[in-house]
Amino acid sequence: MDTRICSPEACTSMADVRAGVDALDADLARLLGQRFAYMRAAARIKAERHLVRDEARKAQVIANAQRAARAANWPEDIAAQLWEVLVEASIAYELAAFDARADRSA
Repeated sequence: MDTRICSPEACTSMADVRAGVDALDADLARLLGQRFAYMRAAARIKAERHLVRDEARKAQVIANAQRAARAANWPEDIAAQLWEVLVEASIAYELAAFDARADRSA
């Protein structure tokens, strides 16, 4: 298997495309792991459970993602959909981390 990674414009085969996508997916998984580490930090830092859900911050994060998507030349509506799922998953994860912290201290 050819593991060479080339730019999308330089791809000449589906193997090239798939190698690039697989490499990016691995990077995304690593970056999401870091993002969720910040959710664990937030759960550790926030004093009260009700502070985990912050609708104003959620809207800001999604708007930031839409601006970044526009700047990177991909559809803002897709960014909004992806970040909606990401933020809700992050909130659920942070709530679970907060509850686990509370259970340990009880």
